[in-house]
Amino acid sequence: MKITENELRGKTVMSEEGLYLGILRNSTVDERTGQLIDVLIEPSDDVDPRLYHLDNQGNLIFPFSSIKSVKDVVIIGG
Repeated sequence: MKITENELRGKTVMSEEGLYLGILRNSTVDERTGQLIDVLIEPSDDVDPRLYHLDNQGNLIFPFSSIKSVKDVVIIGG
């Protein structure tokens, strides 16, 4: 089953341990290949952003390869 990047936007993101990370807001793409590189997550108030890589807008940055599951929520693994 294929999922488009547009379908990922707005989904709830959880860690494999069950921590609510936030809402998936965007992704970065390699202009040359079109391959997804990272996903950008608007962090929940319960997340300590100092523990994660952030972009200039304060979004959490996770490699696209860290996505383990996409259903009702997106599961991110370490």
